[in-house]
Amino acid sequence: MTHQSLLPQPEPTRLPADGPDAVARAALAAGGSPRDAVPAAPAASLLWALLAEESLGTDAVAAYANARTGYHRGLDALRRAGWRGQGPIPADHEPNQGFLRALLALAEAAEAIGETDEADRCRQFLLDSGTSADEVGSLR
Repeated sequence: MTHQSLLPQPEPTRLPADGPDAVARAALAAGGSPRDAVPAAPAASLLWALLAEESLGTDAVAAYANARTGYHRGLDALRRAGWRGQGPIPADHEPNQGFLRALLALAEAAEAIGETDEADRCRQFLLDSGTSADEVGSLR
């Protein structure tokens, strides 16, 4: 038997299409590297997620630092978009993908440096956001 909550559920949070990740995507589309694009869009979670993903296999500490930066930049953007700390953050909404990728990279980097509790918390955050590590991983 399953129980359905009778309390109203939060609406999905969708970051604005014209946010920092849009500037980052334009810089990348023009041929820039994530590192070169950071000065144009330092608040773009996508850039920090890409830098973290690049470092995951070679430098877990750098991956962790970059992922954490992208995660915090994304939390700031989500709060500005009305997110109140819970509810869906749809992975199929492109402007949300940078934050979700940073969150997944943070889970992976945390695991790599032995921060198991942090890795578990990040994976649970993905689930609580209505997505999964596998779904976000497929965005790479």
